[in-house]
Amino acid sequence: MTRIALAVEYDGSRFHGWQTQEDGVRTVQSHLEQALSRVADHPVTLICAGRTDTGVHATGQVCHFDSNANRDMKAWVMGGNRFLPDDVAVRWAVPVSDDFHARFSAFRRCYRYVIYNAGAPPALFRRQVTWNHRPLDVQRMAEAARALVGTHDFTSYRCVHCQAKSPVKTLHRLDIQQRGRMIILEVEANAFLMHMVRNIAGVLMAIGAGHQPVEWAAQVLAARDRREGGVTAPPYGLYLVDIGYPDEFKLPREPLGPLWLERVERNR
Repeated sequence: MTRIALAVEYDGSRFHGWQTQEDGVRTVQSHLEQALSRVADHPVTLICAGRTDTGVHATGQVCHFDSNANRDMKAWVMGGNRFLPDDVAVRWAVPVSDDFHARFSAFRRCYRYVIYNAGAPPALFRRQVTWNHRPLDVQRMAEAARALVGTHDFTSYRCVHCQAKSPVKTLHRLDIQQRGRMIILEVEANAFLMHMVRNIAGVLMAIGAGHQPVEWAAQVLAARDRREGGVTAPPYGLYLVDIGYPDEFKLPREPLGPLWLERVERNR
């Protein structure tokens, strides 16, 4: 058996999330497993780095599977893409050691949340960005975001249905940058809770619009109560863009998506 790691990109707007579900709804995992099973000529079961929700996108999802099929790595990429719908694509495939695990070997994850800030909604990319018609003050949002960086109990920023054993996570950075009408939040942490990034985005947008004071982000965090956290932002602007693994696994490093999603520079 050979263990193979894959990087996958997908437009989540027509999927009910990553994970295969019993009711047979359209998911990324089910389509990808079916495609790779045809290449392998045996059933393939995938394990991913992080399960994305309905409507959430990815440019750098990583997963792994085991196979005894004798295939070139190019065959997993080209063959997999041949059998996939046009809103999912395998970016690369590499053999890895048996101790590699897409979820448990990862030491950090990076998401981006893209806001289209304009008075009228966009006609294009409506399911790839979150539209906010209220003028947002990026400086206020960045100032509020600083209170969330570090190791904290993020109960107030998790979904009430989140099944994570602990709400304590380490947020390594939360950078915010504006490019024209686009406001991009880049969030990097050791791990995330269910809806955590969307809840952070919702709080910061309320602050940026002037509906809440800058201190509200810290007050919500300290409350440790989801009822204090306001509205969960829509999923459409959320992208899983990068997963960090130890160098020993020698996974490829690639640009993290289209130009307008390029890496946000760390604030100095």
